[in-house]
Amino acid sequence: MVQFIGAGTLAVLVVGWSLSVASRRVGEREAIVEARSEALVKGQGIVEPLLTDDALTGPGPDRDALHDTVHELVLDESLVRVKVWSRDGEILFSDDEAQIGGRFELGEDELEALDEGLVDAEVSDLDKPENVREQDQGRLLEVYLPLTTPSGEEVLFEAYFRYDAVIESGDRIWRSIAPIAIGALVVLELVQIPLAWSLARRLRARQDEREQLLQRAIDASEHERRRIAQDLHDGVVQDLAGVSYSLAAMGRGDRDPAEEAERIDAAAATVRASVEALRTLLVELYPPNLEQEGLAPALDDLLARVRSRGIDATLDAPEDVDLPLPATRLVYRVAQEALRNVVTHAGATAVEVVVATGDGDVRLSIRDDGVGFDIDEARASAADGHLGLLGLGDLAERAGGTLRISSTPGQGTTVDLEVPVP
Repeated sequence: MVQFIGAGTLAVLVVGWSLSVASRRVGEREAIVEARSEALVKGQGIVEPLLTDDALTGPGPDRDALHDTVHELVLDESLVRVKVWSRDGEILFSDDEAQIGGRFELGEDELEALDEGLVDAEVSDLDKPENVREQDQGRLLEVYLPLTTPSGEEVLFEAYFRYDAVIESGDRIWRSIAPIAIGALVVLELVQIPLAWSLARRLRARQDEREQLLQRAIDASEHERRRIAQDLHDGVVQDLAGVSYSLAAMGRGDRDPAEEAERIDAAAATVRASVEALRTLLVELYPPNLEQEGLAPALDDLLARVRSRGIDATLDAPEDVDLPLPATRLVYRVAQEALRNVVTHAGATAVEVVVATGDGDVRLSIRDDGVGFDIDEARASAADGHLGLLGLGDLAERAGGTLRISSTPGQGTTVDLEVPVP
């Protein structure tokens, strides 16, 4: 959230600064256009009719009239200086009389304006000798255009505007659009903050969920390894150890053919049982290919281990049941864990497995006649990290199904799984 808010604030600042620069440049361009228009109107409309030869050649009534008119109608708060130049660079008239008669070389832009009849503008270079007396005015914008005297002579009219007016025009445009533009960005940022907060919470929840799933997978793997080690130690390893002791005893004692044959038959039976147990364990370590073999054969393989323990196990499942692979895996996983509990904890003499499909779902039911257990204690054990059948409830829920376990001490256990099938 800090990164998001920081990025949003930075974006607002960058956009605001960009708008400020752009609006000020637009304002300055508009102010320069207005200055050119004002210079054109005042030069051609007010000054040009008064540019008689007497006004431009020496003191007299015509010059006084031009001087008074310029001060009354041309100069104002923004237009602070007026000059009239001849083509050879002589100042023929200025509102500052001390400048009249001065001679300076005109630049290329001024001469081009005279030749082409252009109205042009540029920032005044106050370091030039002809602008020495304007240095106290601050930064200036000079606009020049050609005028024609009654005798037909072309002269250059030059008006000096305060550049502060140009800057003020840019600031005025910036102030007019800033509240709307910046306000819209701020509102957008404020609207996005709750959405970003919600997104961040969902991302954190998904991250926590992934971490929990990973931890469950690690715990389940550790639990499975311990269970397999215990099964091997308590079953196959003990049986094979007994066979080895029996065979060793046969080699040391007197050999009674009948007793020796009996011992060999017993050892062979033990080895066969151990091999069957190992095969069952291999099925658990590497489950069958459910997609190719189908659900019913896979469940029958699970029941083979149950039957090897002397438990009467029956399966009622359609041979041609056709389910999506995720649903098949979930049914198989629940059946595997439930039957493992029957063998390990239930002390049952019989177990029944029923699979049924219809009404857009698949239902698995496993019932045994064992000792049962207390559901609340089992849930507390699962909460402490002892994963088992109750831990598969989350898998069923994520698949859109339900897993129900019914058990009472002394009355057996029933496991019911219902999963929707698209």
